[in-house]
Amino acid sequence: MTGADPLPPLRTRLRSMRPAAFGADPGGARMERIRRSPNFVDGVFRNPVGARTSPSGSALELAKVYFRKEERARRAPAGTVPVHATTYADLAETPATGLRLTWMGHSSVLAEIDGRRVLFDPVWGERCSPFAFAGPRRLHPVPLPLAALGPVDAVVISHDHYDHLDLPTIRALAGTDTVFAVPLGVGAHLERWGVSADRMRELDWNETTKIAGLGLTAAPARHFCGRGLRNQQHTLWASWAVAGPEHRIYHSGDTGYFPGFKDIGAEHGPFDATMIQIGAYSEYWPDIHMTPAEGMRAHLDLQGGKPLGAMLPIHWATFNLAPHPWAEPGEGTLAAAQDAGARIALPRPGEPFEPTARTVPSEPWWREVAPQPLECRPAGAARITDLSADLPGDKRRASEGAEADHAEVAPSA
Repeated sequence: MTGADPLPPLRTRLRSMRPAAFGADPGGARMERIRRSPNFVDGVFRNPVGARTSPSGSALELAKVYFRKEERARRAPAGTVPVHATTYADLAETPATGLRLTWMGHSSVLAEIDGRRVLFDPVWGERCSPFAFAGPRRLHPVPLPLAALGPVDAVVISHDHYDHLDLPTIRALAGTDTVFAVPLGVGAHLERWGVSADRMRELDWNETTKIAGLGLTAAPARHFCGRGLRNQQHTLWASWAVAGPEHRIYHSGDTGYFPGFKDIGAEHGPFDATMIQIGAYSEYWPDIHMTPAEGMRAHLDLQGGKPLGAMLPIHWATFNLAPHPWAEPGEGTLAAAQDAGARIALPRPGEPFEPTARTVPSEPWWREVAPQPLECRPAGAARITDLSADLPGDKRRASEGAEADHAEVAPSA
């Protein structure tokens, strides 16, 4: 560089200094496509139903809840989480029914469907954080090394938060032949981390791509995005419906409850299995995560109002991300399923099961290491969000009319 050479723009220099884990901002043709999305309004992606994406209430009260010693003790297991010792041999055997799910913890699920293998939201890192020395740490080890999974046809990402999109995991998968299906804008992160553009499918809501004979559809969700210090809302979040020749499955990603689950079910269901977020909820962010009761309501909506298929509860037990007790999501889901007469699968992390088989794992394994006795129905777990105020006239009336089909269950004494 000579004295006459201009310095790069300040924004360019700052971007070059940002940690790799922050990913990259969409630009160029990718950003142009984002701007054309009907879900991108006034410079940001919008939710299908209005949602508060930052904590409500007093920040001081929230801090007290998080750091109070007795509260912190309840948010972690009191002993070693009983992880199933999955092996490559377990997964090499073809599922008898053609469909098998293996929950790896949190929202990471390996789905073997009609001879193909799909990996949802893989997080093998020790912390869901941009930093190796800080941030929520695993409460149990991964059930088996990433390399031991064997070949994967598709990796599906729901959104770009650290507990769903993990830099070391993506870099490891970038060296394989797998194809990535991601919401709009998320491909910018993957490209920075070594995934070539020809191995990515970036989808807007209600768009479908074909990978290895499977149809993968990005469906709406009620959440938000962001990895860096500035959240520009330039990457989309999604739930996913996957259809094979014989089976259909659904992964919720992160979402608050909203009436759109009925539409997703009508268009892409009913499903042989749903993987539904039921943890990390709080009264401080009621619009962007579901309680167990809301998760069960979503499952029923996706199945046309009937207790069809099996529900796998996800997004709990692996990281401490909310004020509720560690075991509460499991207990709440068990109670909600009993109320609805629905079939739920309760595998230990790493335990393969076939959702359409005669039996699925059903033991409340978390009770072995729960930090304290819990009532069968945890306080607040039956909360159902009233969304009618967020809907315009005709939709509000339709929503109110549908409430009779989903009466709220009062907590037991």
